[in-house]
Amino acid sequence: MLLQYFASLDPMALMRALPGNVAQGLVWAIMALGVFITFRLLDFADLTVDGSLATGGAVAVMLIRGGVHPAAALIFAFIAGMLAGMVTGLLHTALGIPGILSSILTQIALYSINLGIMGKSNQAINVDQYPLVASLRYVTGNPQTRMVFFAGLILSVLLLIVLLYWFFGTELGAAIRTTGCNPNMARAQGINTNSMTVLTLMLSNGLVGLCGGVYAQYQGAADVNMGRGAIVIGLAAVIIGEVLLGKLVSGKKFTFAYTMMSVAVGAILYYAVITVVLWLKMPSDYMKLFSAVVVAVFLAVPHLKGKYMRKKRKGVAKA
Repeated sequence: MLLQYFASLDPMALMRALPGNVAQGLVWAIMALGVFITFRLLDFADLTVDGSLATGGAVAVMLIRGGVHPAAALIFAFIAGMLAGMVTGLLHTALGIPGILSSILTQIALYSINLGIMGKSNQAINVDQYPLVASLRYVTGNPQTRMVFFAGLILSVLLLIVLLYWFFGTELGAAIRTTGCNPNMARAQGINTNSMTVLTLMLSNGLVGLCGGVYAQYQGAADVNMGRGAIVIGLAAVIIGEVLLGKLVSGKKFTFAYTMMSVAVGAILYYAVITVVLWLKMPSDYMKLFSAVVVAVFLAVPHLKGKYMRKKRKGVAKA
């Protein structure tokens, strides 16, 4: 029975599916960087992303359908995401609502806003009608088109990482990192931590909205539910990247840039694993469960490893 199962698997089907999933991983790497900013730098559990990703996609698609160039539409998708992040930030800082509740409230509100933007639950765009910056057709097209698309996507992600590295090296960026690391010390240094929190949430959700705009073009449509579970994918990318790659250059000058690189690679690895799971003919209905298990496992790895090392040191000390 087991031999028959493995004999039924087609290695070529896996090879054909990988390019599309790698491209999808690169697109979602943009969102993962946004999640990394709030989750690691600000220590803020932001669930706004499930709504702001769909907002970015909705804004981009409706602008493209209205005659705006697809590249320019991404700028507005970024701004729409920033506005969503600003709402979460103000609910938290100005009204004193706990962070996770603030993000849930914004996420729920965005569902109705996204329906209002699109007029219905989904809107489609076609690469034959519009010069989209990303499309699945570019991946499945001729080898030259595929190579140009992947090169452009990789360079865009790298440029984004360079810009973020530069920004967080500025005085403003350092203030954001200080706010996340030690709010009390930040306030003692005269930093307005409330403003830094709002600004960070705006930047994070701006990246998520940008990802939504690119992803909507990639899949050829914006859907009101396209962001559902996005936070899980973002966390998976962050945790996988940190656990597998994040510690390799500890103590080096460019550790922060490398950590962001590892997050992007983590998004690609996540979708590569999903591809393998689907290729193994696992039920697609359980993908969300599988994603949750992956995140839980990788979140637990650092804790269990530290626990094991402490036990080992105690054993050596007793000996």
